[in-house]
Amino acid sequence: MGYGPSGVYILDMKGKTIIHRAYRRDAPASTTVSDRFTRLVLEAEEENIKPVFLHNDINYMWIRYNNLFIVGTSALNANAMMVFAFLYKLAEVLTHYFRELEEESIKDNFVVTYELLDEMIDNGYPQTTEYKVLREYIKSESHRLQQEEEQQAVVPISVSNAVSWRSEGIKYKKNEVFLDVIERLNLLVASNGNVLRSEILGVLKMRTLLSGMPELKLGLNDKLLFEATGRQTRGKAIELEDIKFHQCVRLARFENDRTISFIPPDGEFELMSYRLNTHVKPLIWVESRVEHLSSSKLELVVKAKSQFKTRSIANNVQILIPVPNDAASPNFKTTIGLVKYDPTQDSIVWTLKQFQGQKEYMLRASFTLPSVASEDRNRFQKIPIRLIFEIPYFTVSGIQVRYLKIIEKSGYQALPWVRYITQNGDYQIRML
Repeated sequence: MGYGPSGVYILDMKGKTIIHRAYRRDAPASTTVSDRFTRLVLEAEEENIKPVFLHNDINYMWIRYNNLFIVGTSALNANAMMVFAFLYKLAEVLTHYFRELEEESIKDNFVVTYELLDEMIDNGYPQTTEYKVLREYIKSESHRLQQEEEQQAVVPISVSNAVSWRSEGIKYKKNEVFLDVIERLNLLVASNGNVLRSEILGVLKMRTLLSGMPELKLGLNDKLLFEATGRQTRGKAIELEDIKFHQCVRLARFENDRTISFIPPDGEFELMSYRLNTHVKPLIWVESRVEHLSSSKLELVVKAKSQFKTRSIANNVQILIPVPNDAASPNFKTTIGLVKYDPTQDSIVWTLKQFQGQKEYMLRASFTLPSVASEDRNRFQKIPIRLIFEIPYFTVSGIQVRYLKIIEKSGYQALPWVRYITQNGDYQIRML
């Protein structure tokens, strides 16, 4: 597993330490960190700057946040990913407390920052890192340190038990769970329709409004689950890759029988993310051709076809078609949507509020060109067409939530709501 940071240091843009906390004896002095960081990062050549570096047997790991550098150090075999995860979590928590995390907000809140540094890490090991739990007993408004005899009473149970991300005593009049399955499609397609690259990046986002300490169980149409349990599936089973879970998920249970079991945080959080490298045909296919290109005129014909099922509708579709950088006097003809010329992007932007499945539309565009052609006038045909869209109630991968069970000792009934959304990622179609 490795060690966490032996010390955490927050530096200004000149490399001077604003505040620091040493957690183990191997933590270097703040002046040493400031000196090393200034020489090896701020004054170094750009190609030599690294997020992790070793100097005099001390490992330095750092991130930049606004006008601050947040640095973690360790002389031992530190787990770099753990350190970086903590540094980003620290920045997130401080932002919650101060609204804006910057040099002035740290200088105005030394007491609270020290309290948070003490509570969030112990002997180099991250402890409580959830803002909703920390705010129960570290109040940014009051900055008051409580007496030793009072402290035992105010520390919430969630800090001492295994569920540090959720407080006890949460109550709602109406218990509900909202689950969004969002997939982004990265796609690169050649002008002849051959898919050169396709990748699906998925995320499951939840919003839980549940009383007590509920146990949730989520079932997906996971191919490995069906294979492990010997069950048959009527529909499509998918094989998820690069799965990452929120800390609330019981990893041992998942590795054992692919069951996603967890006690959720209160409110919004990201339950899991995944990736799929799979061949996907373009959901929206666009082709363009130059019908007339002379020294004084350009005419383009653009066809857009939706290749998903008729019952689905893509919303807020934008098709960005490149044109020469010296084009002028735009003129457009289309039976649907709005078209505008965006000279800042050297593109036509064709906007369709709704694009139903299995439909095809056409756009004709003409421009005048200066009689003296620029050297790179034809370069626009080498720039790919880009698309922006969102398709609700639809997933590219075919992932399905088979069940979402909510169990709580009081026995209340809760309503789960599930939505599916597909969005564009880096979606490009080549013109040539």
